[in-house]
Amino acid sequence: MKLAITDEVGIDLGTANVLVYIKGKGVVLNEPSVVAINRDTNDILAVGEEARQMLGRTPSNIVAVRPLRDGVISDYDVTERMLKYFIRKTCGNSRFFKPRIMVCVPSGVTEVEKRAVREAATQAGGKAVFLMEEPVAAAIGAGLDIAKPDGVMVIDIGGGTTDVAVISLGGIVTSSSVKVAGDKFDEYIIKYMRKEHKLYIGERTAEEMKMTVGTAYPREDIVVKECRGRDLVTGLPKSVEITSKEMMEALDEPLQVICETAHAVLERTPPELAADISNSGIYITGGGALLYGVDRRIQERTGIPVIIAEDPKSCVAIGTGKALNSMDAIQNNAMNRKKSFI
Repeated sequence: MKLAITDEVGIDLGTANVLVYIKGKGVVLNEPSVVAINRDTNDILAVGEEARQMLGRTPSNIVAVRPLRDGVISDYDVTERMLKYFIRKTCGNSRFFKPRIMVCVPSGVTEVEKRAVREAATQAGGKAVFLMEEPVAAAIGAGLDIAKPDGVMVIDIGGGTTDVAVISLGGIVTSSSVKVAGDKFDEYIIKYMRKEHKLYIGERTAEEMKMTVGTAYPREDIVVKECRGRDLVTGLPKSVEITSKEMMEALDEPLQVICETAHAVLERTPPELAADISNSGIYITGGGALLYGVDRRIQERTGIPVIIAEDPKSCVAIGTGKALNSMDAIQNNAMNRKKSFI
C-alpha cells in the first residue's frame, strides 16, 4: 500500500522496449513492448521478453504483436493492457492509490496520438498522466543541463522514430522526427538478404545481425557472422556468411536519412545556438546509438563532434524520472496545457 501511495512513475513507451522509472529507485523495468494473445479467447498469454521469444514461432491460435509502431500506438486496446501489466508489476496492485505517470512521446506526435497515449496510461491505472518530448527527456537523462541559455543538440535513435532536437532554456527550439530507426534497420537487413542472397530471414534474426555485425562506418577489421534462414529458390533451410561490409551496405539508406535530418535541423538552428553546439557537440541517445560507428557517420556528415551518452538505452526513462521532480514546470508546458476549442 505504501509503495503505491508514494509512487511517481516515468515511462519510456518505446516501439521496441518499455522502460519504467520509479522515483527514488531508478529504472526498475526494461522489457520488449511485445504482447502474446490467444486469438480464440482474446486472453493475454505473455508480455515483454517472454512474448518476444514467441515472435515468428507461434501456432495459428496465438499471435505475438507489437502494439506500438513508428513511435505511436497502433493497437490501443493491447497497449492499454500491456501498460496495466507493467504498472502492476512495478507499483503493486492497489485499487485505492494510483501513481502519477509521466510518459514520453516523439517530438512530432499529433494531438490525436497524444490523446491516445494519455487515455491508455489513465485506463492502465494512472491518477494523473503527463507527456514529455523524448529529446528533452533524453537530454536530461544524458546529464545535460537544459535550463541554461545554451544550445544542446540531441539525436534520439529509438525503435520506431529518430528524434533530432536543439534544446535551450528547457524547451525545444527546433526539431524533426523521422520514422526511421531500429525497426527500419531490421527491415533493410531483411530486404538486403532477400535481394543479394535470396535468403528469407525473420525480424529476430535481422535484429541479431544488426547487433553483432551491423556497421554504420567502416571497421578496421571485417567481422563475419553466419546467418540462417530459408532459401527463396529451393524453400529449404540455408546459411550464409555475412560480413560487416555487407551490413554497412544494407544500412546505408536509413542512416543517410538520419544524417540528412540532423543536417536539416542544424540548418534551421539560430546562429548563436549553432555556435554552442559546435563547441559542446551532438549527443546521441537511444538503442540505435549502440550501432557500431553511428557517431562517426554523423560526425562525418555534420562536421561536429558526436558523443554517445552513457547508458543510451535508458536515457529517456531516466530523464522522464528526473523530470518528476519538476512537476510544476511539466504541468504548464505546451504538451500538457489544456486546450480550449471554443
